[in-house]
Amino acid sequence: MMNEFLQYLQYEKNYSSHTVLSYNTDLIQFCNFLNVTPDEFDPNSVNSQQIQQWILSLMSVDLSARTLSRKISTLKSFWHFLLSRRLSKHNPTLKIILPKTKKPIPAFFKENEMTAALDNSMKPDSFEYTRNRLILETFYLTGIRLSELLNIQDKDIDHSAGTIRVIGKRNKERIIPIDKSLINDIERYITLRNESIDIFEPNLFVRNNGKKMYPKMLYNIVHENMSEVSSLHKRSPHVLRHTFATSLLNGGADINAVKELLGHSSLSATQVYTHTSFEELYNIYKHAHPRAK
Repeated sequence: MMNEFLQYLQYEKNYSSHTVLSYNTDLIQFCNFLNVTPDEFDPNSVNSQQIQQWILSLMSVDLSARTLSRKISTLKSFWHFLLSRRLSKHNPTLKIILPKTKKPIPAFFKENEMTAALDNSMKPDSFEYTRNRLILETFYLTGIRLSELLNIQDKDIDHSAGTIRVIGKRNKERIIPIDKSLINDIERYITLRNESIDIFEPNLFVRNNGKKMYPKMLYNIVHENMSEVSSLHKRSPHVLRHTFATSLLNGGADINAVKELLGHSSLSATQVYTHTSFEELYNIYKHAHPRAK
């Protein structure tokens, strides 16, 4: 029945393989705690006390409230599925309360750091450098996720309209406007790619051998390049996404518009960026207003 649940998440809910793997890991961990295999697992023999004991065992290894909350959510979702399929007669997760989690303020790169990272003066005009710089620029100017950038194909770029088509979480499509400078850089890269590589896959960004890039490679490109200009502890593609959102909000963009650009399903996911923006506004006020000094 666990396999049924995982297939339901993957094919009916359209969850990513990474998310499904997390659910699977949580369920196996719970089975291990009960000292049963997934095949031996009987949902009707589990009670709320056992779940509470499992939670206590997780707390003893100093898990964060966020991770703990996710693991509890896994069990809640699992039993909801079991009940909907009449595979369980009761729901022992009903009395289990999710711990409150404090959402961290997203880290973001400063404007001068991004300017330095994208500065192409005195740099080689090679395929690899041009590609890596365009990857940084695309993340920064569109706010797309790593998985979304990885799957962009040439046909997704509308050069005349100035838009890029991406497929987000749960296979949701969205169209993102891009400026002329990014269009020009994409066209320059495509020309260089076509000259440098004889046969390549339909993806916009490819490796030197023409094959599709992989997530760790994209992560390393961003991390290595941003390490040269920033001292932030996290220097990942997702921080570039945070930087995109924060820059828009600091520039006065409507939060609902930012939500659509990011592909968020709810406004609450976007509102976390307003904390950063308000901090920025406060710093501007503190340094500029005569009564605040």
